[in-house]
Amino acid sequence: MRDSPENETSRHAFLVALGERVRALRARRGLTRKATALASNVSERHLANLESGVGNVSILVLLQISQALRCTLAELIGDVTTSSPEWLLIRELLESKDEAVLRNVRIAIGELLGTGGENAQRSSRIALIGLRGAGKSTLGKMLASDLGFSFVELSREIEKFAGCSVAEIQSLYGMNAYRRYERRALEEALQIYSEAVIATPGGLVSEPSTFNLLLSYCTTVWLKATPEDHMKRVIAQGDLRPMSANPEAMQDLKNILAGRAAFYSKAEFHINTSEQPLRQTFQLLRQTVRTAIDPHLLATPL
Repeated sequence: MRDSPENETSRHAFLVALGERVRALRARRGLTRKATALASNVSERHLANLESGVGNVSILVLLQISQALRCTLAELIGDVTTSSPEWLLIRELLESKDEAVLRNVRIAIGELLGTGGENAQRSSRIALIGLRGAGKSTLGKMLASDLGFSFVELSREIEKFAGCSVAEIQSLYGMNAYRRYERRALEEALQIYSEAVIATPGGLVSEPSTFNLLLSYCTTVWLKATPEDHMKRVIAQGDLRPMSANPEAMQDLKNILAGRAAFYSKAEFHINTSEQPLRQTFQLLRQTVRTAIDPHLLATPL
């Protein structure tokens, strides 16, 4: 029996799509609804509602059903890497591989797709990544001057695109809009500057497509510091917001740093700016970068 117009309009599009995926996966496995219900310990009626797009099930029920269908939760809820046989086959090849293998695969895919891979067209662009307060602006300006390159503060370029401050972009238009401006600013910087030191926003690494672009076309350096130094430097810049009415500010900062560390670590070089004074840190950065890039591009010799 067909659903009434009222029932059709009341069904959520996500639940309808979820039900269709459950039916398709069940068919792919050659299982009846009754057999699936028994294997998952979910009632046949509950499963029927789910497949009809009217079952607002719990995550635990979805886990039980995914186990019965021998698929991941990601495949059940519609992750892109489960959207076609090729995606599934590629994902299966990569499962359980370590970080070193996955990195090599990512680079090879970039080269195959013509997006630069890693180490392509990067020697004359230096990207400094890391959490705010790591020293990206201070050290970036010093490095650009030393190399004879342009210095690009990507946050300022984002504000030029938007016509307002970063804080206003996020409050008025939301984080998704900010990430779009961030991507456009980076694309333009890569087009305009053949030689540059680019100081990037701390959260850029959380957007995979933008971070891939950075890794493909820049020599990347992670400027890392202790959480205490990050906080101290931000406050020294006159920004008291991290501590304002937030007694857990330091813990929040530590959580952010921990959450991004795995992405920051993809940079080719790592320099701890808490281990020595500014001048010594700059000399270490200078030596690292000058050793890495083509000496013919440098304004002054090493």
